[in-house]
Amino acid sequence: MPENDDILSGLILELRRGTIILSVLSQLSQPMYGYSLVQKLNDNGVPVEANTLYPLLRRLEKQELLKSEWETEGSKPRKYYVRTEFGTNIYTQLASHWREMVGNMNNLINREDDDDGKE
Repeated sequence: MPENDDILSGLILELRRGTIILSVLSQLSQPMYGYSLVQKLNDNGVPVEANTLYPLLRRLEKQELLKSEWETEGSKPRKYYVRTEFGTNIYTQLASHWREMVGNMNNLINREDDDDGKE
């Protein structure tokens, strides 16, 4: 029989994967470079590794949800990412779907909790 911790950690990882795009898009209304985005997400309880984030940023840029620009004036060059107008439109729709899904899940979970108390 599999270990409870192994199953739980795998399921939590699946849940997190489903929210990372929304998390990233939510933070890029203003330009931000990758490392600062990793820190901000981590500071806000959304742990993400740089080796997960950078390919995602490139994919979102290819999908035209983000655009990037190199900043070369500092001590080292940094690539800044920001949502495009299209990206903001998609983000707004995703956030709306997220809120609806969270509400529905809360209803299901709360109903289950209520049902457990009646037995």
